[in-house]
Amino acid sequence: MIVIAITGASGVIYSLKLLEALKELKIETGVVVSKPAEIVCDYELGMTPEDIKSLANHYYEANDLSSSINSGSFKFESLVIVPCSMKTLSAIANGYGNNAITRVADVALKEKRKTIIVPRETPLRPVHLENMLEIAKEGGVILPAMPSFYHNPKNIDDIANFVVGKILDSLNIDNDLFNRWK
Repeated sequence: MIVIAITGASGVIYSLKLLEALKELKIETGVVVSKPAEIVCDYELGMTPEDIKSLANHYYEANDLSSSINSGSFKFESLVIVPCSMKTLSAIANGYGNNAITRVADVALKEKRKTIIVPRETPLRPVHLENMLEIAKEGGVILPAMPSFYHNPKNIDDIANFVVGKILDSLNIDNDLFNRWK
């Protein structure tokens, strides 16, 4: 199972596209959505938490620290936090597991499971970069939502699919969401 965590940063289209791609590939997913992310989902995509939940096999409450995903004994393969707010990034980098998202990240990193953080902020302060470095030192993958344009995107979906394709590449999942450089 791949756990997808969605935080309150702009760019929830990436999490939506990732969940859709994984569902199409018949890969089991669990999703956890922060309260601020619910607001952003509605604002950016006109989606409710129920719409997001329907794309995943399992749903976990963001404020439930007793959730199964918060235990090292619960087996999941990978964690993707997309988009990742700087607040969440800071909590993870500093070991502050105050909700299901930061706690599952703590579990994933300590258990050496694939952990992909997709930060969505610009410009970056030095403390943001330092927090990213801390997570990378522990084996986390920092995959900024930086689309490419060499594949000649025609619309927003093409731009979002490039980033989602890179996430899938990092998970070692074959995909054809974007035209690769030749």
